[in-house]
Amino acid sequence: MSKKPRPSSGRTFAAIVAVIAVILLAIILVGNFSGGSDNSGENSGENLETSGQPLKGEEDAPVTVVEFGDYKCPACQNFHESVVPEIESQFVESGDAAFHYVHYPFLSEDSTTAAEFSEAVYGELGDEAFWNFHDTLFANQPQNESGNYFDQERLTELLRETASGEEVTTVVEAYENGTYEEEVENDRSMAEDLGVNSTPSVFVNGELFEGDSYQELLDMIAEEAGE
Repeated sequence: MSKKPRPSSGRTFAAIVAVIAVILLAIILVGNFSGGSDNSGENSGENLETSGQPLKGEEDAPVTVVEFGDYKCPACQNFHESVVPEIESQFVESGDAAFHYVHYPFLSEDSTTAAEFSEAVYGELGDEAFWNFHDTLFANQPQNESGNYFDQERLTELLRETASGEEVTTVVEAYENGTYEEEVENDRSMAEDLGVNSTPSVFVNGELFEGDSYQELLDMIAEEAGE
């Protein structure tokens, strides 16, 4: 009696691989249709918290514009000098928009130093002092992103340009005590939760601006303001 030939090991292995491939494909298809990959929070703005962030304008304005920035970032400097004034004159001053700045330091070590020092200015002295210091930092941004340019000594001297001696002492003490380190880490975590991977990144009423020009951003704000 002849026996039925046994399949070769090569054919058996190929069959197993084919079965596994079919199973994986089925899992992928189910995931695509049932939302198996949860990216609902990324770039959607649902994790965007503006309470306690530096503010220009009125908190209850119909449009909320939020910039994530780094003081060592040249593109942020350009945005600060050429676009933010337009947002202020067209929308903030009229009461149509509120503008917030959120620290997202990632370019170098002193990006974090500048953010923590700036956060101390905001926490100890308030919005007006913060924006004055904010402007000073961008006006004194180094040409090279690398290096430890914004160290404590330089930041202290820059603050002296816009604050009194007593105010400077208060801020320096808060910075040295690490009082606002957690706030900067919270800002960084929020940026990462939102999928922010570059600066400046701007959200308008919780939606990430992804246009090709800053004029498109102004148009987006105007549309949200009903203009």
